[in-house]
Amino acid sequence: MPHNFTLIRCEVSDINNMQKKGFSRGQMAILIIALVLIIDQIIKVWVKLNFSLYDRIIVFDDWFQIYFVENNGMAFGMEFISKIFLSLLRIVAVFWLVRWLIIYIHRGMKWGFVACLSFIVAGAAGNIVDSLCYGWLFSESTRDTVATFLPVGGGYAAPLFGKVVDMFYFPLISWNWPSWLPVIGGNHFIFFSPIFNFADASISCGIIALLLFYSKYLQKLLDTSSKSENKAANKKSETKV
Repeated sequence: MPHNFTLIRCEVSDINNMQKKGFSRGQMAILIIALVLIIDQIIKVWVKLNFSLYDRIIVFDDWFQIYFVENNGMAFGMEFISKIFLSLLRIVAVFWLVRWLIIYIHRGMKWGFVACLSFIVAGAAGNIVDSLCYGWLFSESTRDTVATFLPVGGGYAAPLFGKVVDMFYFPLISWNWPSWLPVIGGNHFIFFSPIFNFADASISCGIIALLLFYSKYLQKLLDTSSKSENKAANKKSETKV
């Protein structure tokens, strides 16, 4: 595929008429992934080196806080599988997503679709950096101590066992459930209670945008893929006969 190293400015209506579409989409994907990774890591390193565990800063009237926590699990602090398995699963998932992102770029898929996939890839890669590197790059964060970079004697964990740094907390609404309600009666409820990071937000925004704006497009891709698989299976059966 020919490459064009000249920066081109164009109107949105002219995007589909641009030459060498794949390279332009590739540039956009690389830019999105690089920006998300850089912003994500700058925020995480700043929090890690300036906050002790569970420190918080009120940003806007209690409903937006910087609240430092760490987790071994998935997005928004969920934990239900082992750390090593989760880290390896993340790496495999990112390689799989990158593979399909490259395929879709070369197929000339819609710009928005490629952008959504790029945000998902970038977010997944951002949390992999924490798991791979933070365990040996930093000392452990506790309630009483702030972590240090490249501590004497090594970090707090081996590669793949680093904890993911989370910090964004939006307790928008809270209330106590009436005591007469079964199970949840008397409990305190907070919306939105999960604490997350920039990488989590990137993944969520990419997925939500895909579902909102490209659900029909995704369905067409799935239908096309299933038809191709059926044709391949039919050819194999005909060859055997």
